Amino acid sequence: MPRQTQSHASPRGQSMISAYFSPESSPSKQKSFKRGGTSVIDLTSEGEQEPAAKKARISLSTSSPHLLQGSSKRAAADAEQWSFRRSSRDSAMPETHHSIIDEESRLARRESFKRKLLGENNAFVRLGRNDAQGNLVPDNDDLPQEEPEKDPSEDESDSGFKSLLSHFESDAKRQKQKGRSKAKNKVKELGPMGQPWTELEHQVAKLKELHPGILLMIEVGYKYVFWGEDAQIASNELGIVCYPKGNFLKASIPVERRDVHLKKLLAQGHKVGIVDQTETAALKQASETRNKLFSRKLNHLYTAATYVDELDSADDAARSSAPSLICLVEERKGGMGTDERVGIGLVVITPSTGDVIWDDFEDSHMRIELETRLSHTRPMEMLLPARNLSEATEKMISHFIATAPEGRKVQMERTKQMMPYSEAFNLITSFYTENASTVGVSGSFKSGQLLAAATAFPKRVVIALAHAIQYLSGFQLANVLIRTEYFDKFSTRTTMLLHGNTLTNLEIYRNETDHCLKGSLLSILDHTRTKFGSRLLRRWIGQPLVDISLLRERLDAVEELNGAQSPRLVALGELLKGLPDLAKGLCRIQYGYCTPKELAILLRAFQKIALAFPTFDANNPPEFKSKILQDILKTLPQLREPVQSILREVSLKSMEAGDKGNMWLDSDKYPDIAEYAVAVHVVEAELTEELKKIRKILKKPALAWTTVANEEYLIEVRKDENRNIPQTWRYITGTKFVRRYRTPEVVTKMLQRQQYIEAGQEAAKRAYCNFLKELAQKHYGILRDVVNKLAVADCLRSLALVGLTNGYVKPEFIEDDALEIVEGRHPVIEQLRMQPFVPNTVSLGNTGPRSKIITGPNMGGKSCCVKMIAVIVIMAQIGSFVPARSVRMSIVDGIFTRMGASDEIMKGRSTFMVEMTETSEILQSATSRSLVITDELGRGTSTFDGMAIAHAVLHHLIETVKCKTLFITHYPLVAIDIERQFPKLVQNLHMGFTKEARIDGSTDITFLYRLSQGLAEASFGIECARLANLPNKVLDAARDSAERMQVEVEARTRRNR
Repeated sequence: MPRQTQSHASPRGQSMISAYFSPESSPSKQKSFKRGGTSVIDLTSEGEQEPAAKKARISLSTSSPHLLQGSSKRAAADAEQWSFRRSSRDSAMPETHHSIIDEESRLARRESFKRKLLGENNAFVRLGRNDAQGNLVPDNDDLPQEEPEKDPSEDESDSGFKSLLSHFESDAKRQKQKGRSKAKNKVKELGPMGQPWTELEHQVAKLKELHPGILLMIEVGYKYVFWGEDAQIASNELGIVCYPKGNFLKASIPVERRDVHLKKLLAQGHKVGIVDQTETAALKQASETRNKLFSRKLNHLYTAATYVDELDSADDAARSSAPSLICLVEERKGGMGTDERVGIGLVVITPSTGDVIWDDFEDSHMRIELETRLSHTRPMEMLLPARNLSEATEKMISHFIATAPEGRKVQMERTKQMMPYSEAFNLITSFYTENASTVGVSGSFKSGQLLAAATAFPKRVVIALAHAIQYLSGFQLANVLIRTEYFDKFSTRTTMLLHGNTLTNLEIYRNETDHCLKGSLLSILDHTRTKFGSRLLRRWIGQPLVDISLLRERLDAVEELNGAQSPRLVALGELLKGLPDLAKGLCRIQYGYCTPKELAILLRAFQKIALAFPTFDANNPPEFKSKILQDILKTLPQLREPVQSILREVSLKSMEAGDKGNMWLDSDKYPDIAEYAVAVHVVEAELTEELKKIRKILKKPALAWTTVANEEYLIEVRKDENRNIPQTWRYITGTKFVRRYRTPEVVTKMLQRQQYIEAGQEAAKRAYCNFLKELAQKHYGILRDVVNKLAVADCLRSLALVGLTNGYVKPEFIEDDALEIVEGRHPVIEQLRMQPFVPNTVSLGNTGPRSKIITGPNMGGKSCCVKMIAVIVIMAQIGSFVPARSVRMSIVDGIFTRMGASDEIMKGRSTFMVEMTETSEILQSATSRSLVITDELGRGTSTFDGMAIAHAVLHHLIETVKCKTLFITHYPLVAIDIERQFPKLVQNLHMGFTKEARIDGSTDITFLYRLSQGLAEASFGIECARLANLPNKVLDAARDSAERMQVEVEARTRRNR
């Protein structure tokens, strides 16, 4: 029997849904309910309804998280109001069937209910129904119908029910719908490529706007990406593909290849910025910005000089030098043209080694002094004022940049405005005052002595130092300038400064053929075992000593190392073997760049040094006579206590593994690390418990977690087992035979575990940075002193090894102004040639002539002979043994050379202008204790002008300067006339040779390479041309012309007499 409808039925005879949700606020509907005897009501039933089984009533509590999440009290009230309760009228309804209603009307009501229940996007609603012939028939609700009169209570009931359902919608859905509505109204902005801007592109554009002039490497996922013009530069320099995408050109490199490509870009003079993602995926997922773009910022900024490479990097091939930065300030002193004078202050900083050199000097219009300092320091980066540099200085700098080694480009930075002295002084004062509290240094810093030293520099140096501090602060490297006690003046009273052209002509640092180290004096003397020792030896070679007491101390130390067979001497050599670059390591500690692995290497090295020798005992007699060696052995054991105090805090084994979290022996010092580690263990224990539940579900007691391709906590199920996998499990990966899953609980706990791990890593990183700061604060001073002492020991040992070479002797320094070399040899040529070197003897000063005029045939060995003399003097004054039978000499305060022929177009100088400029500098700089070498002066102009200049210059050197002079010339008339004027001060010598006439009129010349007294009868230039394979016809014509001109000159000379 059909059920009878009540008054709450719709006009179509169907009960409304709201009839089964009785609001408690209606007093008329607060009735008691029966717990049993009820049946489920099927609102879509097509036929008679079968009685349903008993079902417990569901109590909908207001404390449900689904209702309270993001809702107010009103939502809870609505939920309580519309909780499901069977009404009294339904309880009283007899168990009867519905009355038979027209089938078509019933189906229409059913479809209408589906539309309301499932929404407008229901596929069934969109499709409609087909009639008996298969034609599409629109739904009844889509046809125009007469609207029946509705009960107001029904509208109120339905609107209330809709309000209840709105509380069940997720916040994400509402935000999504809100965003869609905004997106429809917002017009997308197009970029330069005609494509809509993406969020990442907006971020990139902002970064490029914030950091102009910097080549940005932006981290995106597992790559570093170059954008726009940076991509084109990277493509050209690195040989990678550049392609358009979106609104930018793009080029990318893998994350693991970052440093390799970074060094290439720096070597080409680019300033490179590293933009990193500041959030990890796991921590971002737990943050409020999980649905937004990763935040990125510029974390590192590098140039060729400010990039501090890893300890003992394979790319760090230059042992004797490190890239440096020079900051230069110029002040004009007046004068015009050749009378122009300028004052220059400069600071040279090597961030990777901590070396700081300063100087203040005056220079002439040709900037020879500036060129000398640039030649010694070879900076890779120059910080210059944007204005106020003179034209001559700009030309000199341009020339220096143009002559940079192949594959390296010197980067130039310009300051916006030159600081006045008052502003620079205030900046330096505030810098050292602030760092007195933030960076622990020696007591002299806190007492103000170091600040006083910094402000006591010359004014130009103070301004240059202030600009250097300001510039390096942008790279977080200003700490290199904190310790002024390690600042060195470039030129001092105790050292001789070799000028730039002397370094070039004598091939001190590199040969002038292919500009390599091989073939230079440095390659002969450098037998050091450490990089910091090699750098110090390079400075010794470029700045020989002029203080005779210091020189004798150094020579005595080298001699003692040569002759001693002490066990401590052997131990010193073994100690130096295999040491890392300790100077660079200390700088990396100071900057916070040092990795745990590098720190472990450094600590083991310092521990080895501290334990190498026993503590110095003043009661025991010293084992070495040399004060330098005694001082070294006294300093090294002082390192024991600092190293032991450091090792009591950390585990070297964990540091070598790169584990920042477990390297601390005292876990209470950094409790955050331990707390996060415990949290990780708790989550892992929960995952173990979860595994037990999974075993029960799958009925596999031996099931274990599986890890595949770094994917952990996988549940692996074989396909042939046909196990019933819950639908909530997430499929991760699989193969032909297995599938791998994770449960929702495992996914959640893995996320928690990863968040704890990354938070612990951040805590460990902070702790490690604090540890490096503390280490630099407490121990930097003693560690730096030990490194300096070891560098001296390494240099002395290297010079001692040079002295063991056959035929090397200790030079003898005398008070008389003389230079006597007996059977001297050129150390470089002797090493490179298979044939034995022909030695030569020369004596300058004392009772003999102080100047020698040397003539001889071309290729006869004149230049080689005078270079040999100069190189022996340099070796003697750096404390080395020399290649000769004996050497007796007084201290030489300068070595000046004018050799070769070359133009310097970049500096605006012709060949002859270069020659005259260098000669002018010699005449102005040389003293009576200098050694001057000139080679074929005056050959760049006409014969008579050249002879006149050569005669005048030599006359001035002999009569006015009174220095030791070696004068090579092809002008015999000049040599004869000068010797006639100064018979006791000048001696004519020539390079020995023999000649043999041929039948065809040519001459065979045999070079003897020995200095002999008297003038050479000819230069034999035509015979040299024959060796160069000039055509015989040309040689014959030249010979005839030479004979004719010789006859004319001799006849003119006889007439003049």
